[in-house]
Amino acid sequence: MDFKKNPKLAAMQLYEQAMWASDNAYAPYSKFKVGAALLAASGEVYSGVNVENSSYGATICAERTAFVKALSEGERKFIAIAVYAQETEAIPCGICRQFMYEFAPDIKVITGVSDADLNIRSLDELLPIGFRLEGEK
Repeated sequence: MDFKKNPKLAAMQLYEQAMWASDNAYAPYSKFKVGAALLAASGEVYSGVNVENSSYGATICAERTAFVKALSEGERKFIAIAVYAQETEAIPCGICRQFMYEFAPDIKVITGVSDADLNIRSLDELLPIGFRLEGEK
């Protein structure tokens, strides 16, 4: 999947992977299943789903799940993330935007209501003034 050579095709492929991942979401309370697919610079794709909890604060979004999986496997550079939810465009929440900014301030965020009608935005569009401490990475 080459995002630089053919961003539309790569975005569609990544979005489809997010769609497939959403089947595994654990959303017994909201019934709002979300899937994410994160493309690392290595070419690997990491999926994630939202996982709800009876203690709502312990819930984790699909985007952060994908990032945590990738980070735990040693990935540190990311190109794009697709986010999917049935019947609506799933825009990352504020916590996810800030979380992504920590690791990938230049990431492209793909959302939509179908793989034929996708929005590709920079994280800067979604989080115009991100906060990031400079430390050892």
